Amino acid sequence: MKKIGAICLNTFREAVKDKVFCNLLFFAILVIGLSVLIGNLAIGEDEQVIQDISLAAMSLFGVLIAVMVGISLVYKEIDRRTIYTVITKPIRRYEFLLGKYLGLLLTLLINVGVMTIALFLVIRLQGYTFNLEILWAIVLIFFELALITAIAILFSTFASPAMSAAFTFCFYLIGHLTQDLLQAGRESQSVMFANMSRWLYYLLPNLDLFNIRGEMVRAIPVSMQYITYSIFYGVLYASALLLLAMLIFQRREFN
Repeated sequence: MKKIGAICLNTFREAVKDKVFCNLLFFAILVIGLSVLIGNLAIGEDEQVIQDISLAAMSLFGVLIAVMVGISLVYKEIDRRTIYTVITKPIRRYEFLLGKYLGLLLTLLINVGVMTIALFLVIRLQGYTFNLEILWAIVLIFFELALITAIAILFSTFASPAMSAAFTFCFYLIGHLTQDLLQAGRESQSVMFANMSRWLYYLLPNLDLFNIRGEMVRAIPVSMQYITYSIFYGVLYASALLLLAMLIFQRREFN
């Protein structure tokens, strides 16, 4: 655990110093601040608009950070040839990969925390009361980011950064369309397409499970059972992806 913790902290320090992380975090906070201007255009619904835009900014910029930083975690070590130093030390490859993943998760946690504080300040400065139910939407955003990070880590173990980014973004987009894909299969007259859409629905990540922003902003109740299930789904799916990434990384040869 000490080895994983050391790699985690080192990854966190590197990620925080990364210009991509700093720039994306800056723009995320800027969008949250500018949401006030857009909210003022919506008469009577400015508070909802501010919250909606701010949560969307958390999700979007969080995904960009998870992908842009995540795909380079392993590649940087290979490109700098520091991976050769690491694998010659008494550190197992799964410990190295797990430490990298946890380090990026810590970075994303700080990122989400900073954006949450920015949202709280914007709402308070506008004279509104911060709705604590919004925190559940933010929690699910974080677990969605944790799952996307696992996808980025998986692809980074065997593909170039460009390909890893492309694959991860594709999974992100498809992950928000799996419900539509299943529905299209049910309405299709093709048995083969219906079966394929059902298999893809269960195989691909269902990222729409983590999207309760609209409900929380509009004060629509969401059961704790649903939230708990979504968190459990995210943890289980991310764990499976990490296990697969470890197996690939373990078998990879570095020349």
